[in-house]
Amino acid sequence: MQGTLIHSYAPDFELPGVDDEVHHLARYLEEYRAVVVIFMCNHCPYVRFYLNRLKQLQQEYQEQGVILVGINANDSSQYPDDSFENMKIFAEEQKLNFPYIRDITQEVAHCFGASHTPEIFLLDHQGIIRYRGLIDDNPTSAEAVTTPYLKNAIAQLLNNQPITPEHTDSIGCSIKWRH
Repeated sequence: MQGTLIHSYAPDFELPGVDDEVHHLARYLEEYRAVVVIFMCNHCPYVRFYLNRLKQLQQEYQEQGVILVGINANDSSQYPDDSFENMKIFAEEQKLNFPYIRDITQEVAHCFGASHTPEIFLLDHQGIIRYRGLIDDNPTSAEAVTTPYLKNAIAQLLNNQPITPEHTDSIGCSIKWRH
């Protein structure tokens, strides 16, 4: 596992969102008890399998001070579907209820050590990574999930309990790095 380790401070970021605002991790940390960073993109079927579950998590936990933030780091010259303009269309079509931001330099994804879409990093209010990996144990069927890793980790974090497991291996599409 490369990138930022669990129990370490997440790399700060200041990135443009599909809402034409600049999104800054430090501001989220001031305002929220927990931030869920999701490396995602428009074209990955795994991301699409999980979109409704992610929107449900945002809806369920926003009152408790949790925000999800989607980051797309894919190289849009190789994957035009993942361009910033297409992100705006995607966010509107999918009715995303959380910020969707663009890591065009791929620096943030490299610093986190992200490798897949979707890949989750749960940060506490200090910006320390407390969980990394899968959303749950069944990408294709919400009804067949037996272990909701992210939901459990959020609940454990909000209740000041140890997070178990702290890491699962992400599956999905690889991040499309620039050559």
